[in-house]
Amino acid sequence: MSQSYKKAGVDVEAGYEAVERMKKHVARTMRPEVLGGLGSFAGLFDLSGMSYEQPVLVTGTDGVGTKLKLAFEMDQHDTIGVDVVAMCVNDIVAQGADPLLFLDYIACGKNDPARIEQIVKGISDGCEQSGAALVGGETAEMPGMYEADEYDLAGFVVGMADKEQIITGSEIKEGDVLVGLPSSGVHSNGFSLVRKLIADLDLDTVPAGWTRTLGDVLLTPTRIYVPEIQALKKNTTIKGIAHITGGGFYENLPRTLPEGLGCEIDIDSWQVPEVFRFLQEKGSISNEEMFGVFNMGIGMVVVLDPSDVNAAFGACDDAVVIGKVTNEEGVQGI
Repeated sequence: MSQSYKKAGVDVEAGYEAVERMKKHVARTMRPEVLGGLGSFAGLFDLSGMSYEQPVLVTGTDGVGTKLKLAFEMDQHDTIGVDVVAMCVNDIVAQGADPLLFLDYIACGKNDPARIEQIVKGISDGCEQSGAALVGGETAEMPGMYEADEYDLAGFVVGMADKEQIITGSEIKEGDVLVGLPSSGVHSNGFSLVRKLIADLDLDTVPAGWTRTLGDVLLTPTRIYVPEIQALKKNTTIKGIAHITGGGFYENLPRTLPEGLGCEIDIDSWQVPEVFRFLQEKGSISNEEMFGVFNMGIGMVVVLDPSDVNAAFGACDDAVVIGKVTNEEGVQGI
């Protein structure tokens, strides 16, 4: 290899080692439609055997944001990959798509093969949970752009849906029911605020009444809702789905509702996880602001006809009715 390039901060041989380390994790995500293997110039996916009548490709891309800062501080990198997959696949299942394939982008200051392997392990875990094949990606060593122990992480997912089954929200009407699917914690939004609130705290401390450290709780991976949404699609007629990400309830619920309609939330219908009350008390933050930033324990909201609610409980055993659609625009009850 070029010694001059290595002296400039780019170790090509470390890149080769990282690829070898990640192969066993990528192999876990393979689907029969994937052609070729890791290391080609492009990923190949055979659509000819797909059973969709009017196939529509549905795509999404996202990152993990400043949650990465906590992974750096804790030197824990085996779960952050689940987050990047979740942020992408949860968006496309909200439109009714089935995830097919995933690609990742890792930019780092120094290519540490063991750390890259841990990141890709998490990505592969997320792909397994969502049914997407990890068909390729890019690991870019960029000295001078990032510190040696830092990296950025982004992903891109391609899914497919039948044109007639794309979830648009257009059939939603007053009286329809909002069914919430619980989150696994803070997920991957609002961490700039989180980091400010806990700046004076040790991530290894266990707050009063908790059983895990603050850092472990905050690094809990984003829940992937693909299996639950697929089960609901089989057992109910989903009218709309809102992925509760950045902007919380106030921004994301209206995105799935037709013009002229709003919703009323019963905030007593579920148990808000302790991490949110901890953050709220730490910053003396109002309920309104908390629900405008965080998921507050509900990561996905599905809109159903009242007649489908019992079937929803059968398909998702932790689903809970959290509100209803109204004829008043906006989000009420918070």
